[in-house]
Amino acid sequence: MAYSPFLLVPLTASLGTVLLILYRLLVNYNAARGTGLPIIVLPVDCGNPLWLILDRKIAQWVRRSPVGSGTFTRFNWRGWEIWDRYHAHQELGDAILFVTPGKNYLQLCDAEAVSDIFQRRADFLRPPESTEMLNIFGPNVGTTDGTQWQRHRKITASSLNEQVNQRVWMESIIQSTGLIHYWSSKPSITSVAADTRTVSLHVMSGAIFGKSYPFRGADEEVPTTTESSLSYGEALKTILDRCIPLVVLGRKNLSKPWLPKSFRELYQATRVFQDHMTQAYEGGKKAMMRDDKLENNLMTSLVRASLVDTDQKGRTTGSHQEGLTEEEVYGNVFVFNFAGHDATANSLAIGICLLATRPDLQDWIAEEINTTLTGVESKHSSYGAVFPRLPRCLAVVYETVRLYTAVAIAKSTGSSPQSLKLGDKTVLIPRNTVIIPNYSALHTHPRYWGDDSLEFEPSRWITHTPTTDRSPPSSRPVEHFKEPTTRNSPFVGWSGGARSCPGRKFAQVEFVGVLVGLFRDFRVRPVPFKGEDEGMARTRLLHQIRTDTGMRLLLQMLHPERAMLEWKKR
Repeated sequence: MAYSPFLLVPLTASLGTVLLILYRLLVNYNAARGTGLPIIVLPVDCGNPLWLILDRKIAQWVRRSPVGSGTFTRFNWRGWEIWDRYHAHQELGDAILFVTPGKNYLQLCDAEAVSDIFQRRADFLRPPESTEMLNIFGPNVGTTDGTQWQRHRKITASSLNEQVNQRVWMESIIQSTGLIHYWSSKPSITSVAADTRTVSLHVMSGAIFGKSYPFRGADEEVPTTTESSLSYGEALKTILDRCIPLVVLGRKNLSKPWLPKSFRELYQATRVFQDHMTQAYEGGKKAMMRDDKLENNLMTSLVRASLVDTDQKGRTTGSHQEGLTEEEVYGNVFVFNFAGHDATANSLAIGICLLATRPDLQDWIAEEINTTLTGVESKHSSYGAVFPRLPRCLAVVYETVRLYTAVAIAKSTGSSPQSLKLGDKTVLIPRNTVIIPNYSALHTHPRYWGDDSLEFEPSRWITHTPTTDRSPPSSRPVEHFKEPTTRNSPFVGWSGGARSCPGRKFAQVEFVGVLVGLFRDFRVRPVPFKGEDEGMARTRLLHQIRTDTGMRLLLQMLHPERAMLEWKKR
C-alpha cells in the first residue's frame, strides 16, 4: 500500500517529538537519580504555558477514562498540593523530585531546608519564567536580583510605611462598612468573591494612588466596554484574569487583528492600565516640582524615588543608581496591584466563608472587636491604637493563609548545582532544578501543627499571659498573637528570608480592618438548602471550600458563587 509523502511529514514530526520528550526525560531522570531522593516521572513539564491552560481539563478527562487515577492525575496539574496536603510527603519523604521533559522540580516539606533556601538568596534565585508575568510594565522588586533587587527593596519597603498602613486601615473600614450595608440589605448573597475583589481594589487605589471610591456591589456595577470608559479596576481585573496569553505572546502581539477578540481586549486593558499609571506619575511629578504638599501614598513615594534618579543623571555620570526609572515605577506599581489586590481579595473571600462555618469564631472575634472599640465608631478608629489590640482578628488572617496560601514562591539552583541539608544528610541538587516549597504540606503537616492540622483553628496563634496574685479577681489572662519565628518556621505564608513579601503588613491591616467592619455588628451563615438544617449547611460549605479551592493565577475558590451566605444584625 502506497503512502502519500504528505502524510510522512506529520508522522515524522510526531515521532521526532516523542523521541525528544523521551530523550529529555532520560537526561533529567539521570540527573535526578544522583541525588538519591524519591523520584516521580511526569510526562508534561509543570511549567509549560500551554499545559497551564489545559492541565485541569485533561487530568479530569484521564480520571474518567479507563486509565483512571495514578501518578499523572495526582501530581501533573496546578493545585494538586491543596488536594493532597501533606500526604505525598508522609508517604515518600520530605523531599520529592518530579522529573519532567522540561525541568526537574523539587517539592520540599522540610522547614529547616526551606529556611536555608530563603536565607541563601545568592545560591537559590527566582526562576525567570516564574516572574515573566510581573515584568509586563517594567522591572520591579519581584523580578530583580542582586544589587538591583536591594535597591528596589529599599525604596519599596520605605514606601510601605506606617502612614500608608493608616490609610489602608481607613480605606478598609470605609469599604467594609459599605460592603456590609450592601450584603445585609439582601436576603442572601452569592457574590462574596466579586465583592471582596472590589473592596481590595478600592483599598489599593486609596493606598497607592490616594484616590477613594465608594463601594459598589456586584449587581450595582455598570460594566464598560470602550477603552475611553474602561476603569483602572476593570483594566486590572482583565489583566489578572487573562494573564497567560499576556505572558506567552507579550503585550504588543496581543493587538494583532487575526487574534481572538478576548486577546485584543486584553491588549486594550494593558493600555488603559498603563495610561492610569502614567497620569498618576506625571501628576505626582509636576506637584513635587511645584513643591505642593502631597499625601503620603505609594505612588508619591515611588515618584520621589524616580526624581532622585533623574537628579543623579543630571549631575553625575558613572555613579551607582539610587532611585527608580519611570519604567521601574510602573513595574512596582503593577506588582503591588497584582500581589496586593488578587491575593488579598482571594484570602478574604475564603476567610469569610470559613468564618461562616464557625459561628463560635464569629462571636470570638466580635467580642474582641467590641471590647477594643468600646465607645468608638469604627470609622473614627485609629490604626495605631486599634490594630495592635486585635490579636484574635490577626489570628484569623494567619490561619486562613496557613490553610490557603495564595501563591508559592519557587526558587532555582540556576546554572550551578547547590548543596542542601535535608534531615541528617546533605544532597547536591542538580543545576536548573526548580525548588518549590510545598506550602500546603508545610502548613498542614501534623509534625508541625498537631493532630488538628487540617482544621481551621485560629486560637493556635494565641498565647496567654497568666494573671498574677495582685491582679483583680475578675482579670482574665492577657492574650497575645504568637508571631512565627523568622528561621526554621513551618509557616511561610508570605515567603521568608530577606525576600519575604514587602506588602505583608499591608495585607494584614486590610484583612483585619475588613473583619472589624463586617463582624462588629453582624454575623453570617450559609443559607440552608431544601432539607438541610444549619449544621448541614455549614458542613456543605466547608466541604465546598476544601474541594473547590484551586489554582488559577493564584489560589482561589473556583466557584465562589455557589457559596450562598446570609448576613444578619447581631
